Amino acid sequence: MTYSVDEDIEFETRTGEIKIHGAEGFEGMRKAGLLAAQCLDMLIPHVVPGVLTSHLDDLAREFILERGALPACLFYKGYGHTVCISRNHVVCHGIPGDWALREGDVVNIDVTVIVDGWHGDTSRMYGVGKVSARARRLVDITYEGLRLGLDAIKPGATLGDVGHAIQKYVEGQRCSVVRDFCGHGLGRVFHDSPNVLHFGRPGTGPVLKPGMFFTVEPMVNLGKPQVKVLSDGWTAVTRDKSLSAQCEHSCGVKDDGTIEIFTASPTDQFKPEILAD
Repeated sequence: MTYSVDEDIEFETRTGEIKIHGAEGFEGMRKAGLLAAQCLDMLIPHVVPGVLTSHLDDLAREFILERGALPACLFYKGYGHTVCISRNHVVCHGIPGDWALREGDVVNIDVTVIVDGWHGDTSRMYGVGKVSARARRLVDITYEGLRLGLDAIKPGATLGDVGHAIQKYVEGQRCSVVRDFCGHGLGRVFHDSPNVLHFGRPGTGPVLKPGMFFTVEPMVNLGKPQVKVLSDGWTAVTRDKSLSAQCEHSCGVKDDGTIEIFTASPTDQFKPEILAD
């Protein structure tokens, strides 16, 4: 695996190299990550029974554009919306439309913004009204898997360490980790190297170095890990129709051996109401 230092060069494409960013990159990612997190915070009171998912998409787009940023997903590879909204057995890339959320649904909303050329990418789970105990448990497990994956990030560790931490915990809870989708590098490029698998063996994969930016975004199923993509070319669902959950942060590896989570909620609302007693 090769690495390249991002100093004065503006990277616009995925080259296969893992980019190492400096102080300018951290500052850019802080701004982008903050706006993405604020967007998801803004949506919390609107995720209620009866709301059209197209309305949530409109709210997110207006929020982003009013702040001088761009929705990264809009027109990306032909995608016509600002966010992805994935409900119940939809694993990821659910398309907003003229369909309403229902009491008891659990939904993931995924948003990516572009601020001054930098991408902030994050998703979290929302409960719609009163949700079942098994849905609450799944969401808890998914968030804990993300936390353990983030805890494994430090200079000198490997991406295999990160994936193993998530997989070991999730499978120990009798759930499964989706293999078909992964996290990714990001920065000035939306989807960049490296791929970040949410399963793996310790000590394998790229070595983590200060200045690396990437997402960690485990998708966890109550049933088996297999998924299929529907005929729309985007929506991925569990093959056994079991519930699925996902949560995502964008982060950067720091010189001091810690990480910076760029997409942390400024109001500490990343963990949603669904988890409250």
